[in-house]
Amino acid sequence: MIQIVHTSTYFPPDVETARILEKKTGIPEDVIIQKFGLYEKHVADSSTHASDMAINAALPILEKVNPLLIDVVIYFGSPYKDYGVWSSAPKIQHKLGAKNAYAFEIMNVSSCFPIALKVAKDMLTSDTTINQILLVGGCKESQIIDYQNPRSRFMFNFADGGASTLLSRDNGKFEILESSIYTDGSFHDDIRVPAGGSALPASHETVNKNLHFIDVKDPTDMKERLDPISVANFFKVVKESVEKSGYTLQDIDMLLPLHTKKSMFLQILDGLELSEEKAVYLDHYGHMSSLDPLVGLHLAETENRLKKGNIIVAVSAGTGYTWAATTLKKIKD
Repeated sequence: MIQIVHTSTYFPPDVETARILEKKTGIPEDVIIQKFGLYEKHVADSSTHASDMAINAALPILEKVNPLLIDVVIYFGSPYKDYGVWSSAPKIQHKLGAKNAYAFEIMNVSSCFPIALKVAKDMLTSDTTINQILLVGGCKESQIIDYQNPRSRFMFNFADGGASTLLSRDNGKFEILESSIYTDGSFHDDIRVPAGGSALPASHETVNKNLHFIDVKDPTDMKERLDPISVANFFKVVKESVEKSGYTLQDIDMLLPLHTKKSMFLQILDGLELSEEKAVYLDHYGHMSSLDPLVGLHLAETENRLKKGNIIVAVSAGTGYTWAATTLKKIKD
C-alpha cells in the first residue's frame, strides 16, 4: 500500500485582489469574483522563484521527517522556473538537505500532480530500495501574463505558491489508488510562450514584441474545439480512475480540481452529481499550474473536511491537452 504521509503548502505574502485585477484587466471586480471565481491570489516578488516556493513548501514536512531518509525528490511544478534549460530538482534536494536522495523533474504543465502521484506510486511499488519520495512543486505563473494581450489576459487567475507531499509505504493518511490519464495532442500548438525556445530564440525583437509571455494562438478556434470535449474528458478520467480503484462515482466524497472559471467548476460537479461542499474551489488562491489538487488536499485536510474511509479524487488538465485523475482513500484520521 503506497500512502501520502504529509502535505504542506507555501504562499508568498503579497496578494492581488479582484479589485486590483479589475484595474489590470478592465474586467469589473464583481465579474472576476462571480464569473471567474477569484477573490484574490498570491503573487511572488522578483526575488522569489518557483524553486524557492517549492523549498518553502517542503520545509514543514522536513520538521517531521529526517531529510537524510528521503530517497527521491521529484519536482512536478511549473515549467516557468528560475532559468531556462535548467533543472530545479538538484537545487531543491541540496537546499532541503536530502543528501541521500536523487532528484529529477517531471512536467506536464497543469495536469502533472495526478500524474506525479502515479509515477511516485509506481516507483515505490517496483523498487524496494525506495522507501520515501518527496514530491515538490512551485509556481510563479502570475508573472507570465501580458495584460495588454487580449488573447491571453483571461488567464489572470494564474497565481504563485508552493506545495509538497511525502509518499511512503506506511504511516500515511491517504492510500494512493488508481489513475487515469488522457491526452489529445491536437491541442499541442494552441497555448505556449512563443519565444525563448529553439523555434524562436530570444532576441531584441522577441522582447520588444512581448513574446516571452504566455499566448493563445487563436482563442476562438481553440474554444470551438475544446469546449465540446473538455468537461467530458474530466468526467472520463475521474470515472476511469474511480472504477479502476474499485469504486463508483457515487462513492466520491471529495473532488480536488484545478482552479477554473466558476461555470466550468459547477458543470463538472453537476456531471459528477456532487455538491459544492464535496469539492475544494481555490477562489482565494487562483490557478497554480500543477499544484492545485495538492493545495486542495492540504486545505481539505487542515480544515477537517475529510474523515476516515473517504474517497477523494485529484483531477486536473493541462495545455497540450492532457486530463488526469488519481483516486485516494483516507485511511487514518
